[in-house]
Amino acid sequence: MTTIGVLQMTSGVNPEANLAVIENAAKQCAERGALMLFTPEMSLLLDRDRARAREWIESDAPADMIERISTIAAKQHLDIVVGSMPVPAGGGRWANRSYYFHPDLAPPVIYDKMHMFDVALASGEAWRESAAYAPGEEVVTVEETPIGRLGLTICYDLRFPALFGALGDRRCDAIAVPAAFTRPTGAAHWHVMLRARAIEASAFIIAAAQVGKHEDGRETYGHSLVVDPWGEVLLDMGGDEPGLAFCEIDHRRIAEVRAQVPSLANRREIARS
Repeated sequence: MTTIGVLQMTSGVNPEANLAVIENAAKQCAERGALMLFTPEMSLLLDRDRARAREWIESDAPADMIERISTIAAKQHLDIVVGSMPVPAGGGRWANRSYYFHPDLAPPVIYDKMHMFDVALASGEAWRESAAYAPGEEVVTVEETPIGRLGLTICYDLRFPALFGALGDRRCDAIAVPAAFTRPTGAAHWHVMLRARAIEASAFIIAAAQVGKHEDGRETYGHSLVVDPWGEVLLDMGGDEPGLAFCEIDHRRIAEVRAQVPSLANRREIARS
């Protein structure tokens, strides 16, 4: 059994304040004996005002923030999965980038969100992530973690089963799905999709989420979840408040489920006409 910490946040426009929340959570994880900490999408900066965000993103601050989180991971002897933060990607655009920090001060593993959130909802909310962000191109796994092989995804990626199929093909033991889901889409789809992805991949899903009303005016759904390979919800942090919760990951559950329903082994290529 491995204890993990899941951080549900209401991130704002002040990266230093957001970092302080993560650092405090890391200390609590170390005190509790947790070996990993998972944070949501846009943990360090959640700001829909792109002109204001640009001042921070295109400065030296993101690189400094990465170095500081690496130091926190080392100090607390903790693996930290920062769900994502915005960083420059060249060509005048940014990347929505996830970081996996090992406690040994090795360079972090990075994953850039592949699917851009370009939607117009019936509620009137409209988002065009591709106007500022460049999509990632590579499927990324972290081979050695306290919970086995970990696949990295971010938020809207959840809606694209081909990515999770690729992570299933790599036999991921767990998949991180950090998110900042809107309230309407979260209420409609969040639980059912996360449970489906866990079942399809026969893997744990760990989904740290943003929650509540943010400084930039948006509202997010929350309900950070941990789902086991059978689709059972082990942790649901609710949709009202930020906070830190802990969950036990039983590695034996993966083999048990894959022995009962060997869907990964039975998968066949589907030809597309």
